[in-house]
Amino acid sequence: MQIDRSPLARPFPALPTIAGVTLRVARAQYKAWDRCDLTFAELAEGTTAAGVFTKSACASSEVELGRAAVKLGRARALIVNAGNSNAFTGWRGREAVEAIQAQVSAALACSTEEVFVSSTGVIGVPLPQDKARVGIEAALLAEPCGWEDAANAIGTTDTFAKGAGASAMIGDTRVELAGIIKGSGMIAPDMATMLGYIFTDADVAPAFLQDALDRANAATFSCITVDGDTSTSDTVMVFATGRAGNARIDSWDSPGADAFAAALTGVCRDLAQLVVRDGEGASKFISIRVSGATSDDSARRIGLAIANSPLVKTAIAGEDANWGRVVMAVGKAGEPADRDKLSIAFGGIWTAKNGLPVDGYDEAPVAAHLKGQDIDIAVDLGLADGRAAVWTCDLTHGYIAINADYRS
Repeated sequence: MQIDRSPLARPFPALPTIAGVTLRVARAQYKAWDRCDLTFAELAEGTTAAGVFTKSACASSEVELGRAAVKLGRARALIVNAGNSNAFTGWRGREAVEAIQAQVSAALACSTEEVFVSSTGVIGVPLPQDKARVGIEAALLAEPCGWEDAANAIGTTDTFAKGAGASAMIGDTRVELAGIIKGSGMIAPDMATMLGYIFTDADVAPAFLQDALDRANAATFSCITVDGDTSTSDTVMVFATGRAGNARIDSWDSPGADAFAAALTGVCRDLAQLVVRDGEGASKFISIRVSGATSDDSARRIGLAIANSPLVKTAIAGEDANWGRVVMAVGKAGEPADRDKLSIAFGGIWTAKNGLPVDGYDEAPVAAHLKGQDIDIAVDLGLADGRAAVWTCDLTHGYIAINADYRS
């Protein structure tokens, strides 16, 4: 099935070269398509690693093995397979991952725990070991490629390649960060997105890298939703090669720690929002900002209740200024709320204040805002200081068309 490029797509950015990272792509042909679908990232010796993974009870073997290995905090390679998630495949799925790890670790003379594998695509079909083996052999011989080629190779129903970069100063040393991500559907924040990878030349201790990623994830990937469904394969990892030559970041007290963490969070936010912009069938990017909640966590849960509401999402798709649906979503969130203190705005225009429609409310400017591609919804609960931002997209006929034909 041909999927049109998202109207919310962004051009792929110019990303910095990261010393100690070599990218290659190959054709494993996991599906009958004319494209590269295996990505191989070779990482320099001494690379540290951190990761966050899906909380799904039906996680893939790739996630289970990755979750255990990342505790060691080191990496030499990343393999990403597109077209087959290898999830819900029992011992056959685990055997396929272990075979990939063994093949790559032999080629790089490293331990299998330093080889991370991700797979994405159809659930319930064991990853073909013969195709994976041939694909890896081809990748090992392939010429190095750029970030955009790698971003395209990890996609499934994605309509555009997604990448983001940033830099930070650690003392007198400039460090670079570059990230790619795939994700379009089965996106809900029960950790993150689908598959995202960030690479940096900074020298960062594994424990700090994991803490910085956990914090960044909480404010970015765990604040997006396309359809309310959490993937069995969700993975976001950060790899730090240490080739920039900066003084090692060991803790939050290390020079440059805050600058590095801010850059990492910025890359994560950019990548997370790109996933929403490529939401299956999406025509509008929706920012939801909740304030006045009893806590930040409560604000986030209320924001997600709004973002996951099919009634809210279809109203935005139809450019209908029906703020009553936002009231409904706030009320069902299961969080503290007071009807008579609730205020709602679209595009910076308050439609309701303190539980009542605004006197003299004119819907025309709100309707004009809803005709655009970037939609802003603000909710103030008037209870305390808790706040959060959540990002989602609208729900259109395109989402149904894509997912009805997903396996074809």
